[in-house]
Amino acid sequence: MRHSHAELVIIGAGQAAVTLAETLRRDGDTRSILIIGEESFPPYQRPPLSKAYLSGGMPQERLWLKPVDWYARSDIGLMTGARVTAIDRGGACVVLQDGQTIGYDTLVLATGSRPRPFPAALGGALRGVHLIRGIEDIGHLAGALDRARRIAVIGGGYIGLEAAAVMRKRGLAVTVLEAGPRILARVACDKTADMVRALHRAQGVELHEGVGVSALLEGADGALGHVQLDDGRVIAADLAIVGIGALANDALARACGLACREEAGGGVLVDGLCRSSDPRIHAIGDVAAFMLQGQVARLESVQNACDQARALAQTLAGVENPYMPVPWFWSDQYDMKLQIAGLNTGADQTIFRAGKRAGTGSVWYFRKGRFIAIDALSDPRAYMTGKRWLEQGAMLSADRVADPGCDLLAPAMTA
Repeated sequence: MRHSHAELVIIGAGQAAVTLAETLRRDGDTRSILIIGEESFPPYQRPPLSKAYLSGGMPQERLWLKPVDWYARSDIGLMTGARVTAIDRGGACVVLQDGQTIGYDTLVLATGSRPRPFPAALGGALRGVHLIRGIEDIGHLAGALDRARRIAVIGGGYIGLEAAAVMRKRGLAVTVLEAGPRILARVACDKTADMVRALHRAQGVELHEGVGVSALLEGADGALGHVQLDDGRVIAADLAIVGIGALANDALARACGLACREEAGGGVLVDGLCRSSDPRIHAIGDVAAFMLQGQVARLESVQNACDQARALAQTLAGVENPYMPVPWFWSDQYDMKLQIAGLNTGADQTIFRAGKRAGTGSVWYFRKGRFIAIDALSDPRAYMTGKRWLEQGAMLSADRVADPGCDLLAPAMTA
C-alpha cells in the first residue's frame, strides 16, 4: 500500500478547489497542496457546458479553469481520475479507491453537488434520460440530440428552463413539465415567473405546470418513448432532461461523522470561517451549508464557490473574517439575461419596475420593509443598482422603488 502526505488536501477539483489553491499561492502560502479530483479531466468551468460547449461553440480546452501546466508551475499537486472512498479522521488521512492513503494536516471538502435523479424504478434509468452535470454528461447528451426530435424537460427551475432554451434554439420540439404550481416556484415571485413563461411560450415551448411525472415509459426501441403524467396524460418524447434539484456530495462527510444538514439536499455544516464540526476539516462551495440571513443555506453558484474559497484562504492564514456574502446568480435564456442578487426568502412585498424595452424590467423584494433581493430581467442597470445597495446594506424605501420616476442611483438613502 502506498502512502503520501500533503499539508493541505482538497477533495474535489472544481471552481472552489482551484480558487482556494490559487488564492493561497498568490498570498504567499508555501504549504504543500494536493487537489484530488474524481473526473479524468483537469478542473473545468461548468456554466458553459449546457450552452456554448453543448452547441459546439467552445472547444473542450477552453473549459479548463487553468492551463494544464499551471498546477506544476504553482507547486500545486493535482490528481485526476482518483476517487476518495473514506476519510479517516483519527489517522488524519484519506483513502483512495486504489487503496492509497494520503495524510493531511488540513482537509478541505470541495466535493460540490450532483443532480437529483429521476427514480430508476419509474424509468429514470432508460436510455434517453439525461442529467446535466459534467463533461461526460454533455458528451452523451450531444450524441443523443442528433437523433432526438421531441424533448421533455422535467423541472421548471433555472436548470430545466436553460436546457429548454438551448433545445428550442436547436429547432427541437420542447415540453417543460413542472410538478409545482408554477415554474420557478422555489426561487422567484409570480411576476418573474410570468415574464419567463411568456418568453418560453413565445419561442414555442409547451409548458405544463402543476402536474408531475409519474413514469418514464419505454418505447419500441428500448429507449424512452413517452412520459406519463400524474393526471393520466401521456406525452411522446424520445429524450428527457431531468432538472429537479441538486444534492450535496456529502457522503464522505457523513460516513466519517461530520455534522451535516438533514434537509434541503444535505450539505456539510460549517461556521462563518468554513470550519466543520472537526476543526481540521473545512468545506466550501456547493457542499457547504452555513448560516446566511438567519437560515441555513447552501448556495450553488460560481460566485459562492469563489468567494467562499477566498474566505477560507483567510481563515487558513489566521485571519478570522466570517463569510457573509450577498449572493448573486445569473441565467441565460434565449436573448434574456436574468440576474439575481440577494435571497428573497421570506419576502412579503414585491415591486416591479419596467425596463426600457418590452419584456424587460426588475423585481425588488422586501421583507418587513427592508430590501433583500432583486431579479433583473435584461435590465443590467437595475441589477447593478440593486446589488450595490445590498452590498452596502443601505435602507432602500419601498415607496421610492415603487415610484417609476425615482432615480434609484441617487444617493438619498441612509445606511
